[in-house]
Amino acid sequence: METELPDLPEFVPGTVWLAGAGPGDPALLSLAAWHGLRHADAVIYDALVDERVIALARDGAALEYAGKRGGKPSVDQQDISERLVALARAGKRVLRLKGGDPFVFGRGPQECAALIAAGIPFRIIPGITAGVGGLAYAGIPLTSRETNTAVTFITGHTAVGGIPDDLDWDALSRAAPVLVIYMGSRHMALIRDRLVASGRDPAEPVGIVSAATTPQQKVLTTTLAACAEDLAAAGLPAPMLIVVGRVVDYHATFRWFAP
Repeated sequence: METELPDLPEFVPGTVWLAGAGPGDPALLSLAAWHGLRHADAVIYDALVDERVIALARDGAALEYAGKRGGKPSVDQQDISERLVALARAGKRVLRLKGGDPFVFGRGPQECAALIAAGIPFRIIPGITAGVGGLAYAGIPLTSRETNTAVTFITGHTAVGGIPDDLDWDALSRAAPVLVIYMGSRHMALIRDRLVASGRDPAEPVGIVSAATTPQQKVLTTTLAACAEDLAAAGLPAPMLIVVGRVVDYHATFRWFAP
């Protein structure tokens, strides 16, 4: 017996949906994000949105790149926000498609604020963030009863290009048994040094996942002491996700995704 899709929200002209595209694999899209792709008049997408996801847009939809990548020329955030407003005011159904989740180390909050200021109705569609989906595809659980009851997400690359200067590294080292670091590969040595100086064990396992959930996925396992040098030697391409903690040891037995 064929099962019908559940009722999905109407994509009303003149509105903007801020949707998470997940970490890469199109199979990880939510039904709501897929529904948005099939009905949007314009799709404004980020650099980290997989091409296979963009290909799901309906025929005739306008596809506009609005990617922002650290250290590379990118579209100004103000211009992106103004474009969303202009398209909505023109009566378009606008899908703002962002890698991962729009509210996890993304610019979803800024875009929401711009839409509110302009009086544009919007909807937030959560996505699977790389720190969850990417690690699952690497066979690394975020938590387990044997290792940890807490996990901390950190950005390793701020808007101005450095590591966050408002983090209490001593507190992180003491209280966070598992650290998941987004966009930290450029500053791996500095992050390592901060953690070790704050009391983190240099022998602690570190996992680095490149191009998570895609056919190009690679996983490097190392230690905190050697992670920067091993990463440089491996030559893994961005984007990368870094996890510090005993959960990395599960990769050897839990790895299931073999692209």
